[in-house]
Amino acid sequence: MHKLIGAPVSLYTGKVRCYLQFKGIRFEEVLSTPQIFKELIIPRTGVRYIPVLVTPDDQVIQDSTEIIDHLEHHFPNRSVYPTGPCQRLVALLLEIYGDEWLVNPAMLYRWKIEENREFAIQEFGRTRLPSASAKEQYAAGLEASGPFAGALPRLGITDHSRAAIEQSYLSLLDELNIHFSDHDYLLGDQPCIGDFGLIGPLYAHLYRDPASGRLMRERAPQVARWVERMISPDASSHDGGFLPDDQVPETLLSIINRMFDEQVPVLLETARQLKEWTEANPDAEDIPRAIGTLRYRLGDMEEERLVFPYNLWMWQRAHDFYGELTGDHRAGITAILNDAQIHALATPLSVRLQRRNNKLKRQTESGQ
Repeated sequence: MHKLIGAPVSLYTGKVRCYLQFKGIRFEEVLSTPQIFKELIIPRTGVRYIPVLVTPDDQVIQDSTEIIDHLEHHFPNRSVYPTGPCQRLVALLLEIYGDEWLVNPAMLYRWKIEENREFAIQEFGRTRLPSASAKEQYAAGLEASGPFAGALPRLGITDHSRAAIEQSYLSLLDELNIHFSDHDYLLGDQPCIGDFGLIGPLYAHLYRDPASGRLMRERAPQVARWVERMISPDASSHDGGFLPDDQVPETLLSIINRMFDEQVPVLLETARQLKEWTEANPDAEDIPRAIGTLRYRLGDMEEERLVFPYNLWMWQRAHDFYGELTGDHRAGITAILNDAQIHALATPLSVRLQRRNNKLKRQTESGQ
């Protein structure tokens, strides 16, 4: 049986758990206690991140996207990757949008709302000391959650940016509520990789944390119902598969536009700064988690945040898929993306990235 090592409070654990349940893959969930970190996660992965998947043949895989891609290879039935080019591209785009951009409202609502903060601290404590008293768990949770709560400024989450992040998230909820009023999932009657990108922040933080959960259920009840379908999948509801004829619902276009307006400029600036960083560090193979700062924009608000190259590894997936399209397949993308968006997606990436041994590295011309 597979083992999923993570925590209920963890965004990316939620993503992988939903995938395993949807695919009907038998698994045991193991709490990422300090002992598990010391005895398994750190020695077997070399990093301190969850989730981690241990396969029946004792492979240890870290990173939610790599876990899903590994499992897709071994469990290809009901693939979460659509075969139609338009649907496939939208699924890849919305995975990176959920994974890397919706972290901002997820972190803001968790750590800037006192009710959510207290709940999260207790949850961190239950993970660290599952058999301890509530008081002991709270103390342990306060210590364990400190680095997460302290990460907000690095993400550009400040008192200055708070209102703009909240407004963007509320508008997204409204857009998703309209979409899920007509569709069970993003692209039809079964989830795609984009659904799994969105479910991490929208479930583990924004639905599960009490104050933001009430907000979602009251403002966007169809989004809450989608979350509930994702976390408790009923196999009979997936019989219809993806929409026929490579259809992309018009109700997704506003969400794609939001991504290109808010997140994609950050990705392009990250690519520019990574090029400069590699030119200044020509012998460096390993890429740091952050390499500088940039200014990002939400409406009329601008704020500073760190530059995270990992985002580009995710962006490469959509970028490369679009680059491989030809003829009618590429022409069909104009139905969902405008000229400026296509130009952004087609902008060359001067530095190629890969993950090896759970570290982000420059990809050389030989691919090694």
